[in-house]
Amino acid sequence: MIEIDGSYGEGGGQILRTALFLSLLTQKPFRAFNIRKGRAKPGLKPQHLHIIKALLELTDSRVEGAREGSLSIKFYPGPIHGGRLRVDIGTAGSIPLFLQTLLPVSLFAERDVDLTIRGGTDVSGSMTADYFAHVLLPHVKHLARKAELHAIRRGFYPRGGGEMRLFVRPRLGSLLAGERTAENILKLNQPFLLDERGELREIL
Repeated sequence: MIEIDGSYGEGGGQILRTALFLSLLTQKPFRAFNIRKGRAKPGLKPQHLHIIKALLELTDSRVEGAREGSLSIKFYPGPIHGGRLRVDIGTAGSIPLFLQTLLPVSLFAERDVDLTIRGGTDVSGSMTADYFAHVLLPHVKHLARKAELHAIRRGFYPRGGGEMRLFVRPRLGSLLAGERTAENILKLNQPFLLDERGELREIL
């Protein structure tokens, strides 16, 4: 089992979020410890638990130790089947960071993924809804047959109350974990090439 030290670098939640989707794409289990050790209040927060619960709903995975404040979990990935899900984080927890974890997984689902998430759309310390919509999603949406994002309502700290919907019709779900090589993915998709800086044309 892969061991991941959550105190590495800034010791924030991004280590766990990245580990979760990479575990599902590679189908390799992991144990994370010292989760968010670099934060004033270490351990899992409600938004991290909602991410884990959503992944369990969309896949046949299982987890050990997932509770609020926990510093360690074990995650055992399973097949990604997809589905429809509505999640209310219950706080101003970042919706874009939530979707950042679910988007790569959705691209490899066996069927459509339809996510509606309530929480914070523009929260300090995380990417904004506009960054997700206009920077991140355009760079990966060609990996899906269809990928749409709708910002239904804005939500800010500390109240939250924002809502976003992500719909993905995947095209990579037929690739088994052992087939998810760069070569095979490129056979299905045109690569994203950035070989010159270009000019600034518009600021949204």
